[in-house]
Amino acid sequence: MSASDGVTYTPGPLDPDSTFYVAGHRGLVGSAIWRALEVRGFTRLVGRPRAELDLLNREATFAFFEEVRPRYVVLAAAKVGGIMANSTYPVDFISDNLRVQVNAMDAALAVGTERLLFLGSSCIYPKFAPQPIPESALLTGSLEPTNDAYAIAKIAGILQVQSVRRQYGLPWISAMPTNLYGPNDNFHPQGSHVLPALIRRYDDAAQSGAASVTNWGTGAPRREFMHADDMAAACLHLMEHYDGPEQVNVGTGTDVTIKEIAETIARVTGFAGRTEWDTSKPDGTPQKLLDVSRLADLGWRSQISLEEGLARTVAWYRQNVEHLRG
Repeated sequence: MSASDGVTYTPGPLDPDSTFYVAGHRGLVGSAIWRALEVRGFTRLVGRPRAELDLLNREATFAFFEEVRPRYVVLAAAKVGGIMANSTYPVDFISDNLRVQVNAMDAALAVGTERLLFLGSSCIYPKFAPQPIPESALLTGSLEPTNDAYAIAKIAGILQVQSVRRQYGLPWISAMPTNLYGPNDNFHPQGSHVLPALIRRYDDAAQSGAASVTNWGTGAPRREFMHADDMAAACLHLMEHYDGPEQVNVGTGTDVTIKEIAETIARVTGFAGRTEWDTSKPDGTPQKLLDVSRLADLGWRSQISLEEGLARTVAWYRQNVEHLRG
């Protein structure tokens, strides 16, 4: 229970017979949360593909919430991308994400949604934040320029959750995941994050018998990677065990270099050629490891190892490659 912002709420088990809306239920995180809820026996899951509900459309979003009136919401819908996409289309990343968040949260507030979990990103933290990054590092320094527009949108989402808590007393919360991967990720060669981009690149090279693969940067930056199924379990744990205005970091607590992750993916995909590095391309933030001690104190730790998670993801990718975006 948190009294710092006037909210009086005691977290506990979620009711599996209550309406639960997963925004972005076909994406990487949303689909993992959906799978986890199905396993737990939730009977009134609601999801809408963008073709049926565009959260950029405020009127349509309000009409949907008025019809469904969800008790629980996980806001996992977002426009996401890697360094190149964020650098090239900053207007899209800040405008689309702000509108999706504001529309969905305003509509949820209008119908009195009891419990909402807003999902952000570890890129909200300063470029040179202390490592591992504690939740208290938010707004203490300059952001990484290659994804600052996206980061500002996510920071605004955290502040909106905190504002709802202060003004309306609803026990909404925010979670900030580390770099995620798994089924239903975006494997587009230009628009994806580093890990799915590497999976596609190395698997294509393995299948074609290419002699080499070229990656951006030096391979030196350190990154933390978490399987989406782990993230989903953590989200549901937070909804049942945490109530407070401050965002909670969600990660594994360990990191590897981009070079090490590339070597692991090469091994898992069976690529036997050489890896080259285009050092004219940017590395991005030198290290990004989350301090997950708060999550651990709440009784949850990551369960899926990187090797196991990558093997599962590569197998899923090969089974679905013909139907993936891009």
